[in-house]
Amino acid sequence: MTAIKYEKDNNGILTLTIDMPGQSANTMNAAFRDALQLTAERVVNEQDDLKGIIIASAKKTFFAGGDLNELISVGPDQAEPFFNMVQALKGHMRTLETLGIPVVAAINGAALGGGWELCLACHHRIALNDKSVQLGLPEVTLGLLPGGGGIVRTVRLLGLEKSLPYLAEGKKLNAEAALKAGLIHALANDVDEMMAMAKKWITENPKSSQPWDIKGYKIPGGTPSNPKIAQMLAIAPAILRNKTKGCYPAPEAIMSAAAEGAQVDFDTAQTIEARYFTELVIGQVSKNMIGTFWFQLNEIKSGASRPANIEKSTVSKVGVLGAGMMGAGIAYSAAISGIEVVLKDITQENADKGKQYSESLLTKRVSRKRMTEDKKQAVLSRILATDSADDLTDCDLVIEAVFEDSALKAKVTQEAEPKLAKGGLFASNTSTIPITQLAEASSKPENFVGLHFFSPVDKMPLVEIITGKKTSDETLAKAFDFVLQINKTPIVVNDSRGFFTSRVFGTFVNEGIAMLGEGYSPSSIENAAQLAGMPVGPLTLIDEVSLTLVRHIRDQSKQDVESAGGQWIAHPAEAVINKMLDQHQRKGKAAGAGFYDYPAKGKKHLWSELESLFVDQQKAKNADLQHMIDRFLFIQSIETVRCIEENVLTSVKDANIGSIFGIGYAPWTGGAIQFINQYGVKAFTDNAIALSRECGERFNPPKLLLVKAEKDEQF
Repeated sequence: MTAIKYEKDNNGILTLTIDMPGQSANTMNAAFRDALQLTAERVVNEQDDLKGIIIASAKKTFFAGGDLNELISVGPDQAEPFFNMVQALKGHMRTLETLGIPVVAAINGAALGGGWELCLACHHRIALNDKSVQLGLPEVTLGLLPGGGGIVRTVRLLGLEKSLPYLAEGKKLNAEAALKAGLIHALANDVDEMMAMAKKWITENPKSSQPWDIKGYKIPGGTPSNPKIAQMLAIAPAILRNKTKGCYPAPEAIMSAAAEGAQVDFDTAQTIEARYFTELVIGQVSKNMIGTFWFQLNEIKSGASRPANIEKSTVSKVGVLGAGMMGAGIAYSAAISGIEVVLKDITQENADKGKQYSESLLTKRVSRKRMTEDKKQAVLSRILATDSADDLTDCDLVIEAVFEDSALKAKVTQEAEPKLAKGGLFASNTSTIPITQLAEASSKPENFVGLHFFSPVDKMPLVEIITGKKTSDETLAKAFDFVLQINKTPIVVNDSRGFFTSRVFGTFVNEGIAMLGEGYSPSSIENAAQLAGMPVGPLTLIDEVSLTLVRHIRDQSKQDVESAGGQWIAHPAEAVINKMLDQHQRKGKAAGAGFYDYPAKGKKHLWSELESLFVDQQKAKNADLQHMIDRFLFIQSIETVRCIEENVLTSVKDANIGSIFGIGYAPWTGGAIQFINQYGVKAFTDNAIALSRECGERFNPPKLLLVKAEKDEQF
C-alpha cells in the first residue's frame, strides 16, 4: 500500500492524498520519502495532462512532521547520508513547486513541522476553520530547526524580521490567525467546501509559481544588506544569547540559516538550511530534548505511571481548602477545565479574595480575545467561595492547600473528610511533609494522597502525585485521572520528606546559598545558575519563596526527623539564612528585603551589603565558572539518583519530566537523569567524587550511581 494515493479526475486535477499505512498520523519517514519520490517522477512524466494538484490527507491531522524515531537515532557517522537524504526530499518537494501548474494544500487538521513545510511548498493554502487546525514550525522546542525548506520559504514569504518568531520561537497559529498573518490564503467550513475551493482556484490560476520564482522578486523588508535589517541583525544575536545563555544551539542555527539564506539564491539557501539541520540532528542536545519532551512525556500522558486495569474516572466537584496563592490557582485550573469548585477559607473575605484571582486571570484572557465574556462568567460561576465546611458536601475530591504545618493540616483534614462523597479522595498539596504522616489524621488513609502543585498553578504544567504507605491503587488512579482532567502533567512518586521535586529544588537553592557563604560573588552565583540552563538564580528563588518560609520548613523537618529518632544533618546554607534573618531581618521579596532589594520604583538589585558580609574578593576573582555550573547541575542529579535508589522515584521518565517541569532543571539536558546519561555515567561519577572532596559529602555518589558507573551502564 502506497503512502500517497494518486487520483486524477476528468478535468485533469490530480489529488495526492497522504495516508501513511499503519500509522495514526502522517510523518516524513522512509515510506513517505519513497512515495514522494515516485509521485514526483510520475507527475513530471504526466505534467502535460495535469491542470493542477491538490495535496490532502486521509488522517484526522494533515501531517505530523518528521519521524522522531529516525531523527533521534542519527549519529555523527551518518551525517553525510542524512544530509543527502534531506536534500533529496527537498528536491522532490521543489519538483512539485516548479512544475508551472497550480499546487494547492487542502489542510484538514494540524500541519506542524514537516507537514507545514509541505504546505509552504504549495502555491495556495486552504485550511478548515476548525479548532483542530494548528499550523507552525515547532522544531526548535525539540532542539531542531525546520529542515524541509521551512526557513528558506518562511523568510521569502514574510521577510527576515517577521519570520523569526515562527522559526526561532516555534510559534503556532490556529487557522484564523494564520489567515490574518498571510500564511494561508482561505478558510473552508468543511472538507467538501475546501476541495471545491481548491479546484476552483486551480481552474482560475492555470499557470502558477511561487513569488520567489518570479523574476525581480525581492524578500519583504530586504536582505541583510538593507540598513534596517542589518541593524536588527547586529543586535539580534546578543538578544538571543541573553535568552538561551548559550545552552540551546537550535535558535542560533535558525538565525544563522535565515540570515545566510536570505543573501543567496533559493537552492543555495536550501543547502545552507540542510547543513545546519544535519548539525543539530547529530548533536546531543536535540537527542536529549526529543527523548524527554516527546517520547517520555507522551509515555507519561498515556498513563505509563498509572495503575493498570482500573477504570478511568472524572471529578465533577472539587473542594479546595485555603484560598491563598496556591489554593486560588488550583481552583482556577479546575474551574476552567469544567469542574465545579468549592473554595473554602476561614473567612468569607479570604475566600472571595481567592476567587478574585480567577476573575483577574479570566479578565486578562478576555482582553486578549482568547475567551468571550460569556465563557468567563461561566467559569466564574463554577467557583463557590465560602467559609462554611458544609459546602464541601458531596465533593469527589478535596485538596488542602493550607500553610505548611502538620497540626493545621490535620485539623482541616478532619473537618473536611466527612463531607466527601462516597469513595471520594482527600489530597494534600504539601511540598515537604510526608503523606503517610499527614494521613494519620485521616479516617480513610487508603483514600489519602498527595497532589503537589507548583506556583503559579495556572502556568506550571506539573503535578507531583505522592502515594503514602496506605494509599490504594484506586486512589492513585483517580488522582492521576484528575491531573490529566485539568490539563496538567502527572508524575508519580513514593513517600519521602520533600518527595522528589522539593528535595531536588532544595539542593539547588542550598548550593547557591552555600557558595555565597564560601565567598563567591552573588552576581556570579546567579549568572552561573542561568548559564547552566536554570530559569533563574537560587538567590532570586529563595527571595520569591521567602527566607522565613524556608527556615520554617527546615525547622519543621528537623523537628519531625528528630522526633522519629533520626539525626538532622545541617547544610552549610543554614548559617547564611540564619544570619540574613536574625542579624539583618532580610526576609525576602514580600518583605521588600532579601538577597535582593526591591525599591518601590525601579528594578530589583542585589543587596549591596552582601559583598561585605560574605564575599571573599580573592575567591570571587578567581572563581571557575564551569566549576560553579557543575555544582548546580551535579547536586540536583545526584539527589535525583538518591530518590531512585530509595524508591521515591520508580521511573527515569518521571525523574526527567519532573525535574524540568517542576523545578526548571536545565531543559537542554533532557532532565536530571538524562544529564548523567549524556555526560557519561562513569565520567559523571568521577567528577562527583572530585566535587565531594572539594565541596563536601553531599556530592558523594550514591551506591546506585557507583554500580552503574562500574558497569558503564546508563539509567
